[in-house]
Amino acid sequence: MKYCCILFAVVSFLAGACDSGYTPKPRGYFRIDLPQRDYRMFDTTFPFSFEYPVYATIIPDNSKISEPYWINIRYNQFHATLHLSYKVVRGNLPQYLEDSRTLVNKHIQKASAITQREFSNPDHRVFGLVYEIRGPDAASSYQFYVTDSLSEFVRGALYFSLVPNNDSLAPVIGFLKNDIDHLISTFRWKKSSL
Repeated sequence: MKYCCILFAVVSFLAGACDSGYTPKPRGYFRIDLPQRDYRMFDTTFPFSFEYPVYATIIPDNSKISEPYWINIRYNQFHATLHLSYKVVRGNLPQYLEDSRTLVNKHIQKASAITQREFSNPDHRVFGLVYEIRGPDAASSYQFYVTDSLSEFVRGALYFSLVPNNDSLAPVIGFLKNDIDHLISTFRWKKSSL
């Protein structure tokens, strides 16, 4: 009986000590190391040139719908791609502008906000519009187009090859937005080779 009382007391003590409430840790995200910014020139036989980051690679767009001078700028470290598509303007600039707006508006269902900002560099005949698409589930967070308003047009769209969760990708998105803004500010047209 003595042992039963001691055993009961020990079990009661242990059960009382374990009564504290459990609080789970909040979900965390992996730390993202951002590289040092540095740029190099993309200046080839293409009808345009620009500066892009040294930690990115440029590959031709080999999709079924690709056309001449379409390229992808891959950010392998971030599983991201900036798709650039080039079009020759032959009196159809309003159609290209409308197509760009339509492609941005496809993200309305998942976006919490879409803002736009004009870009103008008259010295180099580079004019355009930048779209910032906010929302945790938006597939593309940054899109833009640049044109000389007469004969050339380039559209860009940033996509991640991950399930969209822009809350956790926010540091990377902000980092890449600065790189894209740098690309746009250094964008130059050459004589069309088409």
